[in-house]
Amino acid sequence: MITVKNAEGIPYDGPGHFGVFGIKKITDVQAKYFICNYSYFLPNGGCVMGAAPKERIYYMISGRMTCNGKAGEKHVLETGDLLYIGPGEERDMVIMDGKPAEVLVIMAKNE
Repeated sequence: MITVKNAEGIPYDGPGHFGVFGIKKITDVQAKYFICNYSYFLPNGGCVMGAAPKERIYYMISGRMTCNGKAGEKHVLETGDLLYIGPGEERDMVIMDGKPAEVLVIMAKNE
């Protein structure tokens, strides 16, 4: 078992992200199949359109975020909502309402 306390983790900058502070909570060294990050987005922060090779889950701890898919799909996530993104699916995201947001990101590990 691994406990990661609130203030613990490894800072990171996600590729294509802007206005966000990230902390790796569970790294690829610690877990066999997934990585877990905590992302704190500033107002109007987000991520440019892009795809990851593996699955990921966004869980909204607080705030509101719009996540757009390449095919014109639009998902508005609010506190407590979860979004699954399949391998290779493109998406962008932006934080809404001029307020910060907190997102827990769980990603399948690249093996």
